[in-house]
Amino acid sequence: MKKIIYLLILLLVVVSGLVFANREIKNETSKKTIPKPLSAAERKAALKQWEASPAGIMYKKWETSSAGKKVQAAEDKIRKNIKYYISMEGVVTSLSLPPGSRLGFGVMVRINGDDYIVKFEPEKSQLEQLHSLKVNDKVTIKSHNVSHAPKYSYPIISGEYLERNGKVIFERVPRKGGC
Repeated sequence: MKKIIYLLILLLVVVSGLVFANREIKNETSKKTIPKPLSAAERKAALKQWEASPAGIMYKKWETSSAGKKVQAAEDKIRKNIKYYISMEGVVTSLSLPPGSRLGFGVMVRINGDDYIVKFEPEKSQLEQLHSLKVNDKVTIKSHNVSHAPKYSYPIISGEYLERNGKVIFERVPRKGGC
């Protein structure tokens, strides 16, 4: 009987030691510091370093080229609408994106005489409605973001709301769990 009691006590000591050791490991991982945001001087230095890199040089050349200026001018035309989430009227010009694009699902839309890539991040349930779009459909678009990249000859609008003939075709679903 004494042997069984000693064995149970030994087993209890071993198990509690493992639980305590595991707890310390978890505490160590949670104590890792989150990197502090860079100061203004550090950001400037990082930007200068990037501008000196081959990618930075290529981007600066594109920015000053006629194609880059055209994209910037098209962005400036809709900047107010993007900033204040105002509706933009447009016409679908193509149901496919330029060759080699990696933006996911999107369409080409002409707004105020300029062509734009409108990309969507749809849920599976929203794809059918987006696939119902046709060339020359008049649409209303709302967005909070417009971007550009040297790879594309058009500004890229992140579509958050799309309406055709007064009927909502797409509305971005907010991400779960915060931001």
